[in-house]
Amino acid sequence: MAHSLPFTKGHGTGNDFVIVADPDGELALTDDQVAVLCDRRFGVGGDGILRVVRSRAIPEGADAAAAGAEWFMDYRNADGSAAEMCGNGIRVFARYLTEYGLAEIGTAPVGIGTRAGVKSLTRTPDGFEVDLGAWTVDESDLLVQARGLSVARPGLGIDVGNPHAVVALSGDEELTGLDLAYQPVLHPAPPHGANVEFVVPADPLVRAGVGAIRMRVFERGVGETLSCGTGVAAAALAVRHWAGAAAPDDWEVEVPGGTLRVRMRDGRVLLAGPATLVYTGELTLA
Repeated sequence: MAHSLPFTKGHGTGNDFVIVADPDGELALTDDQVAVLCDRRFGVGGDGILRVVRSRAIPEGADAAAAGAEWFMDYRNADGSAAEMCGNGIRVFARYLTEYGLAEIGTAPVGIGTRAGVKSLTRTPDGFEVDLGAWTVDESDLLVQARGLSVARPGLGIDVGNPHAVVALSGDEELTGLDLAYQPVLHPAPPHGANVEFVVPADPLVRAGVGAIRMRVFERGVGETLSCGTGVAAAALAVRHWAGAAAPDDWEVEVPGGTLRVRMRDGRVLLAGPATLVYTGELTLA
């Protein structure tokens, strides 16, 4: 049975999302429906879907509700698969909550539930900053093959609530020469897949105490995107790890869709940048 579905389109540095409000958890989107909504030719188009639901109204939100987080970000990739976390998505989610009067987010942190736990957000002059929490580094042997690279390159595993493999390239020529229309292949393959980030350090790497890198990303379940918030954090963490003890704790990361800021504080990583709502609409969902 077809029914009407209001939606909002939003993005964070070009990483775009279809946002649907379902406060009481009454909407059950199938993987195929999500894929159609995210299709750029046959649907609205987006890298994923953000379902705005109260934590108490979704089984995965029980812990978030107990921790006092009213809202839960039910994030689905463009292929319909559920994802643990989305750094750009949660800032767009916060923008939606504030624009529609569902929450007030200012200088005091506000918790939002995700499959990677409750994430705290604060407002910044250009958007929002999210505390992604602690991270882990996996230095196990990992090789990454990608079209445009003549040989497989070593990758560094970084987990910031979801899994990433970060690959250092020699320069801008290699970065622009990548063909990310094809999914990179990881050896060994992570059990749940991983987002893959390709990074090039700036020259000089550090300016006025702030590190700088450029990045492109292939997101699992999506493909190449203009930006990936958790991927930006993972890339900065990887370059900081490689650079050693003298590396800075503040970074600027340039992605095709813009620039995001990353801070490391007391064993936690924070991501900041813009979040924009573009338009609203209504469609008939079969």
